[in-house]
Amino acid sequence: MTDANRRKERAAIASIAVSTLMTLAKLIAGLASGSLAVLSEAGNNMADIATTVLTYFAIRIANKPADADHQFGHGKVESLAALVETGVLFAMAAYILFEAVKRLAGHDAAIEAGPLTFGVLIISMIVDFFRWRSLKRIAKETRSEALGADALHFSSDIVSSALALVGLTAAHYGYPEGDAAAALGVAGFIAVAGFQIGRRTVDTLLDAAPKGLTEAITSIAQSVPGVIDVTTARLRPAGAEVVGDISIMVSRTLPLEKVAAIKANVAAAIAARHPEVALTVAAHPVALDNETILERVALIAGKRHVPVHHVTLQEIDGRTSISFDVELDGRMTHGNAHEIASGLELQIRQELGPDIEVETHIEPQEPRQMQGQDASPETCADIAAALAQRALEAGPIRDIHNVRVRRTPAGLVVNYHCCVDPDLRVDAVHDHVDELERKVRGDFAEIVRIVGHAEPRP
Repeated sequence: MTDANRRKERAAIASIAVSTLMTLAKLIAGLASGSLAVLSEAGNNMADIATTVLTYFAIRIANKPADADHQFGHGKVESLAALVETGVLFAMAAYILFEAVKRLAGHDAAIEAGPLTFGVLIISMIVDFFRWRSLKRIAKETRSEALGADALHFSSDIVSSALALVGLTAAHYGYPEGDAAAALGVAGFIAVAGFQIGRRTVDTLLDAAPKGLTEAITSIAQSVPGVIDVTTARLRPAGAEVVGDISIMVSRTLPLEKVAAIKANVAAAIAARHPEVALTVAAHPVALDNETILERVALIAGKRHVPVHHVTLQEIDGRTSISFDVELDGRMTHGNAHEIASGLELQIRQELGPDIEVETHIEPQEPRQMQGQDASPETCADIAAALAQRALEAGPIRDIHNVRVRRTPAGLVVNYHCCVDPDLRVDAVHDHVDELERKVRGDFAEIVRIVGHAEPRP
């Protein structure tokens, strides 16, 4: 059990004990004085006992974790207890109203208010003040709706006790109807407290979003980098928590890892400002106006799981022409490969417009995973020497190192590192590395693949 749940239970138990003591004291004082206002207060405190007992058990049930039948937890049990408390308050107000009207109609009763009666009411007001303040603080800190209803109830008890005190004072100075009038006031304040508790409880049971919270949550989510907009935000109270979901829009060109990070950042930003809110964040990809054609082509190919490279864009007489290489399994029939390439071309035209010219070149996809083993030291030394010699003929490539040669069923696979001028352009470095590869492959017919990693020269 969490510390907050223990605090709620202790507060409920203390409230039961205090309500029991105050009920006995007011009942004795009311019977001794014959005051309807004081007896009304005793009845009100009897209702307090019933409702605080109900609050205690409601809190214990609400503290249970979620299960298969209650997947959002048991928090609304507190709202149900508050609704029952509302009914008790209205019933008490109706009874007091009936008795007060009967006395005002002429059915007078003898009222003998002594020091005991006055003392009980004054002590009751003091006790209820401290009880109201304590329960209000705990209810706010633990977000307990049932304790919040109790706190509001006890705040009305302070006013109703004051009215009863005024009625007794009037009766003591020869105005017995003042007691009945005070009882009417007590009934009115009980009814007002019941209405306030009931309105808040009904809102919770009907899943009314906390006022202003949806706008605040939306504003927080929109401020998170990567979020384009918030489409929906739905909240509903569930006991001490507010649960719901929020849908955000993100760029469709983002990788899944980045989208997941944005969603996590949204949830963290909301939790930092509103720890009581637990939301499910959904991300919807959208096309942005500033997407480049290259990004859109790569996105379409990626969704179809078709590797593409060497994408070339041309503007010819106001018409865009796109061409690129498509890598497909070399063991596939050309008919199937052509169908895949044509489907990719069609989707690109649908995305970019029918006037776009799209041409594909089908290449056999190189094996992605091959069993291999290190070549002999002599073979590795020969290829390393050839790389170093040919690098002198390839221009700016220097310092051939970390040469690795592996023998595979398809042939030799060579990996190496080299250094180049950091100010060279990427396309220039690529051309020089390609030239070196062609020359070395010409020297060694067994080589099927050379991968050169160019590093900036210190």
